[in-house]
Amino acid sequence: MVVGFNHNVMYKGEVFHIQTEDSGLANPHIITLLYRGGTILASKKTSYADIIKIESLDQVVEELMKEQHKEMLRGLKAGQFDERAFGPRPATSQAPAGEQNKPAATPTAAAPPEPPPLPRPASRDDARSGQSLDEVILDYLVRGEDR
Repeated sequence: MVVGFNHNVMYKGEVFHIQTEDSGLANPHIITLLYRGGTILASKKTSYADIIKIESLDQVVEELMKEQHKEMLRGLKAGQFDERAFGPRPATSQAPAGEQNKPAATPTAAAPPEPPPLPRPASRDDARSGQSLDEVILDYLVRGEDR
């Protein structure tokens, strides 16, 4: 039986930790937590009480754990937790029609720089392409390739 999975993942220059655990037959649920700096940003809990009597329970629970763990990784990479992790993005305002070309009454501060784009999905040759090991592992897990 697999007790759990733990991964440290570099995302947008920060380290995130994803942890998935099985609470066992006495409390049949799987819980996945996403941490940044020791703070829980997200969690997902799935009960498997309805299937505890099946023959291959260990294998089924392990697959459920893997999928839930990957789902949290995918959510992180897709930016689902960005606001919780990094705070709200500054609002951009649009000038009313006809006023776009008028000079501003007061000087405005420069907009903050856009975050860098996410890395492209890894190929099997990415070990030579300059991606960090964390990025290669994250891409591998997110794509769901099992050997």
